[in-house]
Amino acid sequence: MQCTLQTVVGKRFDLAAVLADEMVVVFATGVHGLEASHPGPDVDPLNEASLTEEIEHPVNARDPDGAPLRTEPVEDLLSREAAVLAAEQLDHRPAGAAAAITRPAERLDGVAGPAACHGSDDTESHTGNEYYSPEMLAPFHYAFVQRGVLEILMLSVGAGLLGTWIVMRGLAFYSHAVAAAAFPGLVLADGLGFSAPLGAFAAAALFALGVERLAAGRRSSYDSLTALVLVGALASGVILASDVFHSGANVETLLFGSLLLIDRGDIVFAAVASATVLAGSLLLGRRWLARGFDPETAPALGLRSPLPDAVLLGLTALSVVSALAAIGTLLATALFVVPAATVRLLTRRLRVWQLGSMLLAAGEGVAGLWLSVETNAPPGAAIAVLGGGFFALVVAARAAAPRVGRRPLLAAGAAVTLLLVPGCGSGSGGASALATTTQIGDWLRVLARPDASVHQVLQPNTDPHEYEPRPKDVLATADAKLVFENGDGLDTWMTTVVSQSGGHPDQIVLGQRVPLKLPGERSGPGASRHDPHWWHDPRNAEAAVRSIGAALAQVDGSHRRGYQRRTDAYLAQLRTLDRGIAACFAHVPPSQRKLVTDHDAFGYFARRYEIQVVGAVIPAQSTQAQPSAGEIAHLIALIRREKVKAVFPESSLSPRLAQTIARETGAVSSHTLYADTLGPRGSPGATYLGMERANADAMVRGFTGGAHGCVIPGIP
Repeated sequence: MQCTLQTVVGKRFDLAAVLADEMVVVFATGVHGLEASHPGPDVDPLNEASLTEEIEHPVNARDPDGAPLRTEPVEDLLSREAAVLAAEQLDHRPAGAAAAITRPAERLDGVAGPAACHGSDDTESHTGNEYYSPEMLAPFHYAFVQRGVLEILMLSVGAGLLGTWIVMRGLAFYSHAVAAAAFPGLVLADGLGFSAPLGAFAAAALFALGVERLAAGRRSSYDSLTALVLVGALASGVILASDVFHSGANVETLLFGSLLLIDRGDIVFAAVASATVLAGSLLLGRRWLARGFDPETAPALGLRSPLPDAVLLGLTALSVVSALAAIGTLLATALFVVPAATVRLLTRRLRVWQLGSMLLAAGEGVAGLWLSVETNAPPGAAIAVLGGGFFALVVAARAAAPRVGRRPLLAAGAAVTLLLVPGCGSGSGGASALATTTQIGDWLRVLARPDASVHQVLQPNTDPHEYEPRPKDVLATADAKLVFENGDGLDTWMTTVVSQSGGHPDQIVLGQRVPLKLPGERSGPGASRHDPHWWHDPRNAEAAVRSIGAALAQVDGSHRRGYQRRTDAYLAQLRTLDRGIAACFAHVPPSQRKLVTDHDAFGYFARRYEIQVVGAVIPAQSTQAQPSAGEIAHLIALIRREKVKAVFPESSLSPRLAQTIARETGAVSSHTLYADTLGPRGSPGATYLGMERANADAMVRGFTGGAHGCVIPGIP
């Protein structure tokens, strides 16, 4: 079927009814086309010719000499059976037949979605996400978005209710600090291998206990005491992360959170936390209220026990920790403080304040999640921006019209917010093949296009160790047939993305299929069995390219010849690259081939072309590690002793430390390498071939003091 029509049908199926007045639409295996009885004014003459060529057996329903065909009601277009409208039926059907066949809540199994335009009927597989409904609500059909909405609704009860007490009691800084204080618990959980929420809650509970103990019998404000305890918590977390467990990407994920990767356990935790907050508020709300309005006279009223305040601090810690998986520690106030502070501007009644805070937290959370999917922004940041914007709008409205009632202000603010949100564009379609890294994405584009669509997760000059899932990546994963991964610990996050996306693609770990491997690190943030930078040996790249071509041909047999032709052509270029780099280094004496880089990423390249790796600024295969002062001093002494001429910064990392070491040793640092990712479009490293050619050129120039470079005919 023509891809253009598929896109129209996929986005809004009721448009097919308009076409039914002038053409026969057949949804059945083996039928690949349709033909209008006469071209209407909206027919594109350029597409009309190609459309007619692709029709094997065109059918004209108005042709009286045509063979009798089986007829079905228009409503049965949603089933797997073929449906044809005879000429008599077409003559008597109203033009607005759309309503008869619109079933937005049902799945359309007989029509392939936009992501499947390039595949044949025999190889189509559905992920369960091809639902057809109004475009604005389309993101909510995805399972991972539905889980995110449920998580927000669970959190909003506790966050909105607790937020009123936080604002009333002046605990806004405490609520933010307790989220940050969970950091050492996250590090311990990651290092020792137990539940991250459990570690975070234990650390937050100790933090709350410390603040409460310091506050007992003192008149100091919670803010000053919170700051004291927070310093100790953060210091212990940094020491544990850098010197004990070398924690990296796993902890960073929890620090920033992601509503896109919520699982059932996170939802249950949020529900339990909100239920506990509700129970605590019902039991101790009066005591919290009395202390909040008049803490000086509260003891005279018999409220001398510190237990209610301790419970409030503990519940705040529990609720904030329950939100870590969704929005992370840095944006916790977006749910716990901002909605309550906003509603406080509009009402003075406690019950109305609490209910309004819960509703606003839920509304801003769901709208922020939707906005993140539509704009491909991080969900936590989208929620925070939306909440902050609404708060600013209410403040500005009150300042501009102080005599206007609170209810009109709230209604106007909500209306403006709803008008702003839908104007942010539509969601993106899926991809038939997905690549995690930039180099795999480059290979996949060369081999797959134009017969298959490609989505690349990591972007140029981004660190794969610091990846945060974006909505577009999860959507593409949900619709993908093939997912190509690097493996060896470089993109372990992809397993979580696949499992939470709701799709069922074939996952191909290319690192497991390459012939040449180097040992990885036994400990630290980059611990893996093998060095993950295998692509820096072109012979491994050849094996990976063969695997990609074979996988594409297997799922899309109709384009097998095209995939094979492009694979063979690219393999020839890889061999040219390999020979060319070897010829370039032949001009450099082996004693001068001494390499110092930002981190230990060029082991394969060095082994292939007989280069001595003297050291690295970050002495690890992962950029998550941090060099100590002693390690830097040792590297400086080593560079001087080995008479290294150049220190090579990497394009995806800050060059400042490498430049400092170069100045200390008299080496140059003007030659940049592409290590973990390709460069941006237009740069020498924008493609895999260009990246490795540029790396060879930079090294040859650095080794020889600029006397030689590396030019390979046929390689840009």
